[in-house]
Amino acid sequence: MAENEVIETEEQQEFDPTMCDEICAKYQDWPGATIPVLQETQDAYGYLFPELVERIADDMNMSPHQIYGVITFYAQFYTKPRGKYIIRVCRGTACHVQGSGRISEIVKEEFGIGDGETTADVKFTLEEVSCIGACGMSPVIMINNSTYGNLKPEDARKIFKDYASLPDEG
Repeated sequence: MAENEVIETEEQQEFDPTMCDEICAKYQDWPGATIPVLQETQDAYGYLFPELVERIADDMNMSPHQIYGVITFYAQFYTKPRGKYIIRVCRGTACHVQGSGRISEIVKEEFGIGDGETTADVKFTLEEVSCIGACGMSPVIMINNSTYGNLKPEDARKIFKDYASLPDEG
């Protein structure tokens, strides 16, 4: 598999349900605890894969359909692996006018991924977002919690290359 090939499968290694069971047990008697349970299990496992959803449903005495109803309603929940580095490219009006579309193209050139896709090495995910809230610095991107503004295409490319050169931590 090529280093920057896009993930197309939803394969999940065998998972240890211990953390899931512990999280669900904390909320067992809380009515309406579905969202905190999903948030904590997603934090623990990285994303909400089918076996995990089944386990949550079983632990919380709910149907998997109820759990999926919540997952698909809220944008904060993910059913596919996401990269270590989440690249958010602002596509709001100010950023669009200042060339944020070109920045998204650079992500595609550097990593071979488009909006909503993750590299096969699970290092990068691209998310084009409606607004980052830093219009005065347009065009703007965020990588995880770091914000970069007033970007020219060559600035963005250098930032992406700098992140790509960071060592993978075990």
